[in-house]
Amino acid sequence: MTEPPPIPGQEIDEGQGRIFPCEECGADLKFHIGDQKLKCPYCGAVKEIELKDDAEIREQNFNEMLEVLRNRKESQEESPAEHNEVRCESCGSNVLFQGTLTSTECPYCGSPLQREKIHRGGFRIPVDAVLPFKVDSRKVEVKIVEWVKSRWFAPNDFKKRGAKGRVNGAYLPFWTFDTLTFTAYTGERGENYTETVGSGDKKRTVTKTRWYSAAGKFQRFFDDVLINGSRSMVDTHIDDLSPWPLHDCLPFTPEVLAGHFARTYDIELAEAFPIAKKIIDSAIYADCKNRIGGDKQRVHSVKSRYDAITFKHVLLPVYTMVYRYKEKTYGVMVNAATGAVHGSRPYSWVKITLTLLSVIALGLTFAAIANS
Repeated sequence: MTEPPPIPGQEIDEGQGRIFPCEECGADLKFHIGDQKLKCPYCGAVKEIELKDDAEIREQNFNEMLEVLRNRKESQEESPAEHNEVRCESCGSNVLFQGTLTSTECPYCGSPLQREKIHRGGFRIPVDAVLPFKVDSRKVEVKIVEWVKSRWFAPNDFKKRGAKGRVNGAYLPFWTFDTLTFTAYTGERGENYTETVGSGDKKRTVTKTRWYSAAGKFQRFFDDVLINGSRSMVDTHIDDLSPWPLHDCLPFTPEVLAGHFARTYDIELAEAFPIAKKIIDSAIYADCKNRIGGDKQRVHSVKSRYDAITFKHVLLPVYTMVYRYKEKTYGVMVNAATGAVHGSRPYSWVKITLTLLSVIALGLTFAAIANS
């Protein structure tokens, strides 16, 4: 008996993947960046992204989720097995998912596939929000060309040739954390004053500091402290791509992922908050110094409490490109929502040396004029 054709967006292979067939010609729809809708690459049919009436991005209770995860792990001896292959409904091929990759295109027919269960099953925390791609690959290529041309101290042949490589779009996992903090601090405020010392030719004015005790308490709310959730991206330029327009996020819907790669997190929720806490603590320490005031500050103690901790699991769009220059590999990353570019590139040590020599020569010239 012939099976009926799949319903748009239905789960296939026991939740292993999703397809979004065009209602006009039956081809698979892809998320179109320019239209911000699903669009058929063959007949051009467009379909709106469908969100449920009650869909919203909800903050989740951090401590409650940790308890849920602990209970799940205690009640099961091991995590449910995760399949490594997804069957393409368009051509029947099996598509391999490597590592934490959760969506891809079929390498045989190009149909978008998604390993949907990894977002929901086992010990995985569901995705709460997704920021759609807003910059298409053609604009990204232009952005990279501009980035190369603006690099100081880059070799001339590199700036002329540019960074050549394949641009790949992907959704990467992030955590956001909110918390209301209460801080008590102690320290000293330094007030500078001048004093004349010595006599005769050795008479001079020196700056000294009077120190006064300082202490205080304050509250501060931290909103959407963003933490990269992919361990493989820790040593890349991912943190340099901020800020992100998080206000443009949509409640998670798999339609937005159609036709793009997506990875799930491998930095667990319990690991992520201590990373966020370092960012929060650094901001609190700066606040303490500002509140102490004066010309100089000494901070002796900072004690903070973190209340009402909430989080979101979000997917953010990134373009990546790897290129080679003189047998060495470099990487570039582009914020696919803002177009911001960051990456590694070669340096011209000839340009750097000549610049240093020019600075030294300029310094010697000014010194000679001052002493003349």
